[in-house]
Parts: sequence; C-alpha cells; structure tokens
Amino acid sequence: MGGTGHGWEGVVLKLFRGKDFTFTVTGAEQVTEHYRRVRCTDGGLLAAAGVHPTMWVRLWFTSGGKPHQRAYTLVDPDPATGTFALEFALHDGPASDWARTCAVGDTVDATLQGTGFTAPEPKPGRLFVVGDAASLPAINSLLGAFPGTPATLWFETAHASDEDLPLRLDGDLHEVRRVPRADAGAALAARVREELPALVAATADPYVWIACDTATTRTLAGFARKELALPKERLHALGYWRPTRERAAV
Repeated sequence: MGGTGHGWEGVVLKLFRGKDFTFTVTGAEQVTEHYRRVRCTDGGLLAAAGVHPTMWVRLWFTSGGKPHQRAYTLVDPDPATGTFALEFALHDGPASDWARTCAVGDTVDATLQGTGFTAPEPKPGRLFVVGDAASLPAINSLLGAFPGTPATLWFETAHASDEDLPLRLDGDLHEVRRVPRADAGAALAARVREELPALVAATADPYVWIACDTATTRTLAGFARKELALPKERLHALGYWRPTRERAAV
C-alpha cells in the first residue's frame, strides 16, 4: 500500500501528509435494498488519529485497472476495540460493487487526510440539516455531537426504502421533512429556500449544515450566505456526490 500505488491522487494525498491504513472486513448487513453496512477493524487508525464527529477517510477501489478513491464517514468508531462500520448508498460504481460483494477477511486500503470538525460557538440553538442517503452517516454523527439540541432535517429520498434508513432521531427534539428527489435536486432546494428563512429568524444561534449533491449544496450554501446572511462559522456546506458519478455514503 502507499501513495504511488494509488495513482496521481495517492501521490497528492501523500504530499499533503495523508496517512495510510488497511481495514479488514468483519461482517456486513443489507440495511435496505439500496443501503449496506460493512463492519471493519481499523488497522490502527483510531489509536493513531483519535475520533471526532463526522470523521471520514478516503477508501481506495480498483476498476478497469485504475485506482478510485471515495470518502466515507466512520460509523460508531470505537478506539477501545479498533472497530467501526462503513455505510454505502448503493449505486453503480467501484465502491458499491465492493460493498455488495465483500466478505469477512477482505481488506480495503484507506487514507486519512483532510477530515476535521470544529464545533460552532456558541452552541447551536437549533440545527438545520439538509442531506440524503449519501450523507446519512455524517448526519447521525452530527446529531450525536449535540445531544439535547433541537434539529430540523430536510432529507432527500430517492427510493421508497429510504423511509427505512437508520436516522438516529431523538424523539420530539428532531423533526424530519422528507423530500422526494426531483428535477436533479431542485425540489429539495425549493423546499429549503421556502421553509428555512422563518425558522432561522426564530432561532437564537442557528447552525446550518448542508451535505447533498454538489450542485444543490452549492445553491443552498449561496442562499444561506447571501439571503440569510449567515456568517461562515454558522454554516457548513459540502457536496457529497455528483449525478454523473457514483454517490459516496460519506
């Protein structure tokens, strides 16, 4: 393993001091028809790097003889046992192909580079979260990082089975507004643009977190900055996938 074995992307990550690890599969389960969870040992990652909310790594897959990297959030990382899970929103592509077929004992290379989390100060009076199946692990990690904090979620669904995805909700504290995907994300953007302003205006110290497809994320981030005048420390926006390529369950 190493940067040179992962093509130019691996070389770049090495230049930015990315650290390489090998994960080993210990089990897998089909959560829904389009969503799969793979459990792994960490190859020393958690002992070396520690844990923070929404922590992610770059996984390496081979397709057509070429390396491909995708970013995935660690689910329930446990430094004491050196274990965690990875969750995949299944589509066509090398990452989903691997997730569908991996077996106990299989390995996957990973690079830790670029992950981080800065908790907003003051603490959010309410979380406003926009995402989908690809960002579900990060959404759950974010909610877990602020126990007792109210949250409103706009969750885009692409399949009927997305209703059964494992959102970790805290009773009446967390409200979910599901939005069927339509018009390449435009339906989600319109819904958020319509409903978010009044909610933000009524909240002390709001925090807006957006992680859906790249184009929709860009649209909503611009709206939050320009129309809602949110300062950068009260807004996190990161596109998790592009419609022309496989979605990563970051």
